[in-house]
Amino acid sequence: MSVRSVFPQLERLLPRISKPIQYVGGELGAVVKDWDSATVRWALSYPDAYEVGLPNQGVQILYEVLNEQPDVLAERTYAVWPDLEALMRAEGVPQFTVEAHRPVTAFDLFGISFATELGYTNMLTMLDLAGIPLDSRDRDERHPVVIAGGHAAFNPEPIADFIDAAVLGDGEEAVLEITAIVRQWKGEGSPGGRDELLLRLARTESVYVPRFYDVDYLPDGRIQRVVPNRADVPFRVHKRTTMDLDAWPYPKRPLVPLAETVHERYAVEIFRGCTRGCRFCQAGMITRPVRERSITTVGQMVQEGLEFSGFHEVGLLSLSSADHSEIGDMCSGLAQQYEGTNVSLSLPSTRVDAFNVTLAQELARNGRRTGLTFAPEGGSERIRKVINKMVTEEDLIRTVVTAYSNGWRQVKLYFMCGLPTETDDDVLQIAKLAHEVIRAGREATGSRDIRCTVSIGGFVPKPHTPFQWAKMETPEVIDHRLRALKQAINSDRSLGKAIGYRYHDGQPSLIEGLLSRGDRRVGAVIRRVWEAGGRFDGWSEHFSYQRWVDAAAAVLPGYGVDLDWFTTRERDQNEVLPWDHLDSGLDKDWLWQDWQDSLTGFEQDDCRWTPCFDCGVCPSQDTEIQIGPTGKQLLPLTPVGVGLRTPKAHQHG
Repeated sequence: MSVRSVFPQLERLLPRISKPIQYVGGELGAVVKDWDSATVRWALSYPDAYEVGLPNQGVQILYEVLNEQPDVLAERTYAVWPDLEALMRAEGVPQFTVEAHRPVTAFDLFGISFATELGYTNMLTMLDLAGIPLDSRDRDERHPVVIAGGHAAFNPEPIADFIDAAVLGDGEEAVLEITAIVRQWKGEGSPGGRDELLLRLARTESVYVPRFYDVDYLPDGRIQRVVPNRADVPFRVHKRTTMDLDAWPYPKRPLVPLAETVHERYAVEIFRGCTRGCRFCQAGMITRPVRERSITTVGQMVQEGLEFSGFHEVGLLSLSSADHSEIGDMCSGLAQQYEGTNVSLSLPSTRVDAFNVTLAQELARNGRRTGLTFAPEGGSERIRKVINKMVTEEDLIRTVVTAYSNGWRQVKLYFMCGLPTETDDDVLQIAKLAHEVIRAGREATGSRDIRCTVSIGGFVPKPHTPFQWAKMETPEVIDHRLRALKQAINSDRSLGKAIGYRYHDGQPSLIEGLLSRGDRRVGAVIRRVWEAGGRFDGWSEHFSYQRWVDAAAAVLPGYGVDLDWFTTRERDQNEVLPWDHLDSGLDKDWLWQDWQDSLTGFEQDDCRWTPCFDCGVCPSQDTEIQIGPTGKQLLPLTPVGVGLRTPKAHQHG
């Protein structure tokens, strides 16, 4: 039966809200399919505003992979701003997709990709607006199966009550497998109802269904064990790893936003995974092993993606883009191909020790210099050894001087505050480093017209990293260090005025820590915050620390724990962690040894270029590191000439 669009009701509300354009759909690259011709229907979401959610690479890839299947329909839905939420509640308009404005509750599957845990309250708003019961146990065949993905899904326990399932790892093949299971179940007449469908998903051993697992607690609040409550459910759920990235060259037809978004570029993921071994970095740990996309495929994707979209910037994405074994040839080939056009290249994540003069010149060849961000992460040499960020002060100065000497006038340096074993002095060293950067840059260029921005984020211990056992610093300690750092930067006025200073205070980080390492008991805190008006917690202007503190104080003592128990407490080796039954491929003993090594400042090399360190990923996932060089060419290098062709007319799938 066809599902009617809610646009007639929505349209009447649009003149009464800010930025109505974000809710109308119709972007270049959007696909609108006939409802009745689809067997399986997905609503995909990044639980944030359109301007943040639309550029999300993960959702765009899955959207395209699914819509290429002839009998599958995928549409997108984003979190609505509070002004529209209030009107939708008053007028009875449900959560809708932007393509055809269909109610989310009509879909078979509701996939939500979490890059950060601070999106959890937005998920509850979306479920509630859609008319989907917040508790998964209250849902029946009329409601979509709610599936979490993204990096935060590696510990979905805080939202275990609200989701039906979670997928760990890469989504390309996982969504097709899930689709096939739903297709078959529906084709058989939906036997056994929702419970049978969830059981079939759980039996894959790569879809986690929380309702099929029970958690027992010890008297002191720690977890005793997590065990399946059904005989045919696996004890451990394994992450998905897509091995041949060349076989998945997505997005081919990127979505071109109608409203302003945080990124407006054609982004190509040039490799996935990282083995640099930064101990704080969850993304690097959970995406192992390294899998490179070949230089040929990258060139082809860039050509087709720019032709389709008309974007003027190409972002070569990965966790550490300059580490691609063919990055030099890739950048020179693309720079040559688009010389004389308005296309610019950017490497959004560039390691200090992988940036060089050649790379700088290729990135600047068209005269447009996109922003350069380097992440030393720690201010002192000592703390950089603790976190395994093997970058010396000399490395950083040399790299930044290279950038300034090649025409850049602004660089951004990213650091963290609150790292394990950190002292006040480790943080104050950031000021010394920033002063040295400006001094060296002025000397090298003979110009005083150079700047650097120091950006500080709060450290959050994440699951599946060596720091998963670490205690967090209190917001008071973090804020004291940040104030002292600001004074130190401005202590030399001549240098200080060339240094921008941006920081996140300690409060949101502490709450992110509660959500990242929490267990099922934290779900009641999330619900209480949401009921008290919690929305868009990733946005500083909407985040309320007090709301979270009050909710934790009201809920957690009933379980014999509190906010500090989840955040500022160090875990010991034998504690059962909430995510121990979820297998990222990493050996827990190896992670513990790396945590011990961090406390002595022992540095671990990158296993791409050295013998295996037995982290466990390759044997447990039956995978291996895939790196070049391939010896292939980028493309037949025919320069595009001045200007790119205009984008193709809007197409409906």
